[in-house]
Amino acid sequence: MIPAAKSSQRQQSPAEPSAQELRQRLPRVSVRGLQVSYDGNLAHSVLDDVDLELFPGEMVALLGSSGSGKSTLMKSLTGFAPISSGSVRVAGHDVCNLQRGELRTLRSEVGQVFQQFNLIGRLSVLNNVLTGALHRAGAINLVGGFSSAHRRRAMELLDRVGIAHKAKEPARSLSGGQQQRVAIARALMQEPELILADEPVASLDPKLADSVLTLLREIAIEDGIPVLVSLHVLPLALQHSDRIVGLKDGKMMLSGPCNELEPAALAALYEKDTDHELH
Repeated sequence: MIPAAKSSQRQQSPAEPSAQELRQRLPRVSVRGLQVSYDGNLAHSVLDDVDLELFPGEMVALLGSSGSGKSTLMKSLTGFAPISSGSVRVAGHDVCNLQRGELRTLRSEVGQVFQQFNLIGRLSVLNNVLTGALHRAGAINLVGGFSSAHRRRAMELLDRVGIAHKAKEPARSLSGGQQQRVAIARALMQEPELILADEPVASLDPKLADSVLTLLREIAIEDGIPVLVSLHVLPLALQHSDRIVGLKDGKMMLSGPCNELEPAALAALYEKDTDHELH
């Protein structure tokens, strides 16, 4: 009877979290004490003592006026900015100590969405999305070299972002909002561990900007991919992100959930930028 009782107690104890559940609790990005100086002089640091964590399933807005260091912070996550001191870990990679081949692998695991879309205008929408699979597929002919599985996946992603009906059209024929959706589908084609969106709606009108940010937020939640998005418009950041990180002159001025940040602290990010839209 005693052994049976012990067995019953074991069955009633809380289940151990699975490896996948544990992974969801760990930051996909961890930055500690980051300093970036392009000339090697820490007195001229573009970023100074910056900390950042990004977790699966969240969208984090990066705010700050021009020259605050937003783009440099994003570049440091993929090794495109020189890390002068501190630590940067992305999807299990120690970015500070990667060799060239390892950097290529890291960059293939980070989907990037840019303000200017960076599509190949003469190629079809479908082939632009397929370029997101180049790292896995190797150097191949864009006309017919991708596998049927790749093409099927690309069409699924175009359907997900709402423009599958444009698959055969050249990318340059699309509107700005449509091109940004192609860029998002291309990033998803990489099967990314992280998405970096650097001013992705700066060239779009308010309605299109709202729809693109809504799509990025849905991807973060549904796919468990952290999204770091740099923005200039504060209301968009408050509406679409889970947390806000604010930079000013290369220093982190604030970090926290949107509903916990004081308006005065957010306004202070732009106190020298009189043209910034705060309302």
